[in-house]
Amino acid sequence: MSRQKLVGKSVARREDPRLLSGRGRFVDDIALPGMLHAQFVRSTVAHGEIASVDLTAVRQVPGVVAAFTADDLELGDITAQLGRPLSEFVPTAMPVLARDKVRYVGEPLAIVVARDAYAAEDGLEAARVTYTTLPPVTSEAAALAPGAPLVHAEAVRNTLVDVSLFATDGIDEIFESAPCVVQVESRTGRQNALPLETRGAVAHWDDREEQLVVHTCTQIPHQVRTVAARSLRLDERAVRVVVPDMGGGFGQKCVVGREEIAAAAAALRLRRPVKWIEDRKDALSASFLAREQHYQVRAAFDTDGRILGLDADVVCDMGAYSCYPFTAGIEPLMASAEMPGVYKVPAYRVRGRAITTNKAPTGPYRGVSRPQYVMVVERLFERAARELGLDPVEIRRRNVITDFPYTGVNNITYDPGSYLESLNLCEQLVKDEGWYGKQDAARAEGRHIGIGYACFSERTGYGSAAFAQRKMQVVPGFDISEVRMDTSGAVTVTTGTMSHGQSHETTMAQIVADELGLDIAKVRLHQGDTDRITYGFGTFASRSITVGGSAVRLAAAKLGDKLRAIAGARWDIDPDDVELTDGAARRRDGASDVLTFEDIADIAYLRAHLLPKDIEPGLTAAATFDVFNDGTFSNATHGVVVELHEGTGQVEILRYVCVEDCGVAINPQVVEGQCRGGIAQGIAGALFEQVTYDDQGEPSATSFMDYKVPTAHEIPDVLIHHLETPSAFTETGAKGAGEGGTIGAPAAVLNAVNDALRATGVELDNTPVTPETVHRALHLEATS
Repeated sequence: MSRQKLVGKSVARREDPRLLSGRGRFVDDIALPGMLHAQFVRSTVAHGEIASVDLTAVRQVPGVVAAFTADDLELGDITAQLGRPLSEFVPTAMPVLARDKVRYVGEPLAIVVARDAYAAEDGLEAARVTYTTLPPVTSEAAALAPGAPLVHAEAVRNTLVDVSLFATDGIDEIFESAPCVVQVESRTGRQNALPLETRGAVAHWDDREEQLVVHTCTQIPHQVRTVAARSLRLDERAVRVVVPDMGGGFGQKCVVGREEIAAAAAALRLRRPVKWIEDRKDALSASFLAREQHYQVRAAFDTDGRILGLDADVVCDMGAYSCYPFTAGIEPLMASAEMPGVYKVPAYRVRGRAITTNKAPTGPYRGVSRPQYVMVVERLFERAARELGLDPVEIRRRNVITDFPYTGVNNITYDPGSYLESLNLCEQLVKDEGWYGKQDAARAEGRHIGIGYACFSERTGYGSAAFAQRKMQVVPGFDISEVRMDTSGAVTVTTGTMSHGQSHETTMAQIVADELGLDIAKVRLHQGDTDRITYGFGTFASRSITVGGSAVRLAAAKLGDKLRAIAGARWDIDPDDVELTDGAARRRDGASDVLTFEDIADIAYLRAHLLPKDIEPGLTAAATFDVFNDGTFSNATHGVVVELHEGTGQVEILRYVCVEDCGVAINPQVVEGQCRGGIAQGIAGALFEQVTYDDQGEPSATSFMDYKVPTAHEIPDVLIHHLETPSAFTETGAKGAGEGGTIGAPAAVLNAVNDALRATGVELDNTPVTPETVHRALHLEATS
């Protein structure tokens, strides 16, 4: 009797024994003979011309080995490109070390290399930098004001992206004649992704291989290799990027940073290993940030609550530079393309802009604009329900997509999902727990309890076609996998994705073990090494299982075909009459013949003369996978119950319910972990986290004393219920699950807060919702 399938089972994470016992190996654990330590001289002004960078005193500090400016290293710039006209996109070069001008506080100007980290820090204090200061641009209003100072001379009105992707004919007439028009203006706070492990790199020159080896914690090792090679003017073969264990990324590490390139350049120049580890102050103030967006959106509805049109203007503050490879278009283009979401919107117009300011640059962060536009659209439905006297859940029922495949007004085709089913079930679970009755009782006692929902989809499995629509010069999409069996019957599988907490060592092994009929203990995953992995675009946008896992399954299937072919040849039967199970090839006709995988591998490698002429020696197979349609769409509904405390304005989350559908869940426990982690980050954005700047461009949050993050005390237990609508566009039926928790949480929490404020007449549309804001709203009720 063959074993049960592993896909769909909560197999224990294979990474855990190593990571939980302290045997993981992270960048900062790497120690090489003769290793030096690097830190960066950073700008202390937000906007200014560099008059001089004097490192004379730095080089005299005990323990300092070298100090380099941009002129010393002569590195090529990092420039992200879109294939759009200048009227839509303005490319801006990001120097590895600032040369003539600084554009934000914390911008790296020089690298100091010393015998230890303490001497490197001492060296920083000896640096003397003089500036001709310029007026900083620190807000959207300042950036777009007539005559505003320009962050980049080539970016007129400080605008990097200005694109109108959709404009339905006759939309103005629709709004003029609509019986109900509601609007929402919303601003969302600038956030930091806050991976537990900050950025870092260890670089050294390998004389034997004639390679610059860069160990770094990145989600995109091959793109780091490309940029490092181009910046250092090396062949790509001469650069090897290796990623050890990684303590989170959340998108912040799926762009190429300047510091890892500078550290590599210093190692190349000195021919000694160089380590750079980002401290938390720099991570909070000078790393890639996200989320600062401004939405002005209106929606037209008929008297039955059915949406007639959506009209949006989106402005995203992208900071000082475009990130590589995604560019400054990542946030406005995402919002513009996908805002209609789960709803049947018949008419749509949108303008999306990315502006540049004197702040740290913006990169991707879990969800990329979707938490923001979902929140705005969900607020529109709440407002329309109130105007039309409808139940907030009922108005959603009347508008969610129910017939699939569905091609939206945004020219995106949605694959089958459970939009209505998840909405209905989420509401029922909240009702079954008695929260509506508890809310009524609390209100009678003068307490403020609110219930809110958010219904949304998460586009996953972006293939080359989807990214090409953005006109990116670097077009992510496909993934390549190789599966190799050795003479002991054990399997090594490679993937171009890059785990930073997603359990790839477990889930990819489950896929391979099922495909080959193999014990999961016999499967080993290799990732994050540009010399071992043919090519890969890394991990972001929930692509690992949808794209990477599909390539892994295809490669394993090819290897399975070869195993069956060899066994079939030995038994003189058709390979289709051979099955693979329990680590062996067996005849489907019930005959007792068995060839273990060790037997087959022995033939394939050690006795290849026994192979038929049409079968090559060895047991290796490779496959690629791409998604050529519009991708896959996971979906979910979140339901939240909150209580607002009148004395303090604190928002307490009493209950959190998540009904999610990510297709086939390869490992349900892993999916639940993704949901819970994402929800925690979504709650953080809704209620706690924000980076602000003073009028001189100085960041306010440079430590956890200033940047408030939630703890386990503020994050509630989450009830998760799984639905399953398998995808027809991936090899496993899986859709992505990495970002949904973050996407839905801000909208659900904000709607619950507003429901609790219903009696005050105050509505909140901006995040984070602070205790001060809630306190003012509640006191308005008390004094009215």
